[in-house]
Amino acid sequence: MAYKKLSILMPVYNERYYVRQIVHQVLNVPLPRQLERELIIVDDCSTDGTRAVLEDLAREHPEQIRLYFQDQNQGKGAAIRSAIQYATGEISVIQDADLEYDPEDYGNLLRPILEGDADVVFGSRFLTGNYRRVLFYWHSVMNRMLTTLSNIFTDLNLTDMETCYKMCKTSLLKSIPIRSDRFGIEPELTAKFAKRNCRIYEVPISYRGRSYDEGKKITWFDGIKAVFVILYFWILDDIYENRYGHDILHSLSKAQRFNAWMAENVKPWVGESVLEIGAGLGNMSAKLIPRIEYTATDLDPLYLEYLENRFGNYEWMDIRKLDLQCGEDFGGLRNRYDTIVCLNVLEHVPDSDAAVENMYSALKPGGAAIILVPQGKWLFGSLDSVLEHCQRYKREELKDKCKRAGFEIDRIFSFNRVGVWPWFLNSRILRRKRFNRIQLKFFDNMVWLWRRIDRLWPWPGLSLICIARKPLSPESETSAETGREEN
Repeated sequence: MAYKKLSILMPVYNERYYVRQIVHQVLNVPLPRQLERELIIVDDCSTDGTRAVLEDLAREHPEQIRLYFQDQNQGKGAAIRSAIQYATGEISVIQDADLEYDPEDYGNLLRPILEGDADVVFGSRFLTGNYRRVLFYWHSVMNRMLTTLSNIFTDLNLTDMETCYKMCKTSLLKSIPIRSDRFGIEPELTAKFAKRNCRIYEVPISYRGRSYDEGKKITWFDGIKAVFVILYFWILDDIYENRYGHDILHSLSKAQRFNAWMAENVKPWVGESVLEIGAGLGNMSAKLIPRIEYTATDLDPLYLEYLENRFGNYEWMDIRKLDLQCGEDFGGLRNRYDTIVCLNVLEHVPDSDAAVENMYSALKPGGAAIILVPQGKWLFGSLDSVLEHCQRYKREELKDKCKRAGFEIDRIFSFNRVGVWPWFLNSRILRRKRFNRIQLKFFDNMVWLWRRIDRLWPWPGLSLICIARKPLSPESETSAETGREEN
């Protein structure tokens, strides 16, 4: 990815005597690779004359400073939440408006992201830096205790969770909902970065801590509240902005036993040259690789970035944007793969006939498309709507669609019969918009049982799996009308 601009997010409250100096430092510090910069300042309803100083600075540097004002004092987290929506750089960093943190450290913070190793970089005051002012012992003890508590619940090994210097990709930051208005933003962001499986690095930074006489604002009471923030966001999976579908996919990514069960059902037909459509967070990709050639695709920029971070270092892995119903996207993929994996994707596509035809075009003769779709129109409910499903399928409907595209049906069978009634309860009766965490955990922990008794239930499964094969020769395209069917 080409990085062109750094967005510096500066919340300000009553910093009349320090803000001019820190702004000049931010604007003058050298940045690597000729990165441009923008300084987004949000004044949190200052009352000491800070506003006038900021307005002067904005007039002096109109091309670099973007200044916004809060109508009432809400806190650091609220100011950062406002600043994020205005960021236009590919990378963002949080910068306090005092002199405790030195912008000269931007280069060290940027390096892991620019080199493609990190999504998030924390600047640690407790790793070896150039210098660190010696101040309050109990304040440092509280910081270390909160960091330790945060590490226990996030399974990270950070040395400084409470640091102001958190630098990350802007697309990631914009996709995370920030609920904390005050200093709780530090443990909240840490918890959400961890739950999003971000690649987090730490680098040492210099630190000029200031005393309360010099204007320090965080107190012991904020430390107490931070404990509750850590616990709250350990319990709550509130890690995606706006779109519930991301939350649901993330919840399913935690169901590792269920994903392994699904992979077990499709793996016998997976060859060595694979095109996976709608790879999402790579839950299935991780269970099907390595291969001679594997192309993981999606439409969502968040998922594509995540896939690149997770699998981009493998030479045999190709990450690309692909629209299943767009023929142009398949132009360079014709007759290339021996396997197409399309799990829980076709139901999202309005022009599903074009989608199946495009899959057919990308397969070599004799290649197989593994298509999994939700089954049972009577089950369509709130979860389908949130997931943006266009429909749920009948068995004959899916078979006919594949045959019209030229496929032969090798096999078609139900999957996950035990999930039918939990889905009906949550989606049709309770009309929920996300999966219940306790239900999902119980279901996943019991997969060892479900996989053994699933075939015993008399009703069709929650999903339908079709193995559709491209004929070896044009003459055989009409030869096989039906394949092997299972209930």
